[in-house]
Amino acid sequence: MTPRKPEKEQTTKAEPEIADKEEVTEKEDAEELQQALAGEKEKAENYLANWQRAQADFVNYKRRSEQEKEEISKFANSVIMLSLLPILDDLERAFASAPPNLAKLSWVDGIRLIERKLQASLEAQGLSPIKATGEPFDPKLHEAAMHGKGKEGIVIEELQKGYKFHDRVIRPAMVVVGDGEAEEDKEVKPENNIQEDSATA
Repeated sequence: MTPRKPEKEQTTKAEPEIADKEEVTEKEDAEELQQALAGEKEKAENYLANWQRAQADFVNYKRRSEQEKEEISKFANSVIMLSLLPILDDLERAFASAPPNLAKLSWVDGIRLIERKLQASLEAQGLSPIKATGEPFDPKLHEAAMHGKGKEGIVIEELQKGYKFHDRVIRPAMVVVGDGEAEEDKEVKPENNIQEDSATA
């Protein structure tokens, strides 16, 4: 009977060791699960961020493509407009050089009416003339053909009309720009008048 007592003591000692090992393994399992959960959360956040980025890119792409479609539909007729501009130029030149005795004839008035209708229909499509004479020279709107006597940097004469189509320049106005000579003459003249007034006094 004496040998049985030590066996009982051994089993009671082994039970706490097993319980300690089970607690340690449970803690390790819980830590591993928490780490795995944290890793999965991080992956989920990355997927969400990538999805949001992709969605934003798609929205931007859709907006850009719609704008491009609008621009294409707006400016598809610009080639036709450019081909009609020389006809407008010719009609304007013809009326400017018409002799006075022909200007009052009914058929000339009829052609003028046709020109006005053509201009009105082109303007309804988005064509508009560029203001030139008396305006400051703008290289985006005007093309300087030459310089002449006049206020520096101001358009003094329009040689050929320029046009915009839906606020986009399709043909710049060909102009003569002032070189500042006339402005200097005007500045000199008042001084001479003052000297003349003092001499007469």
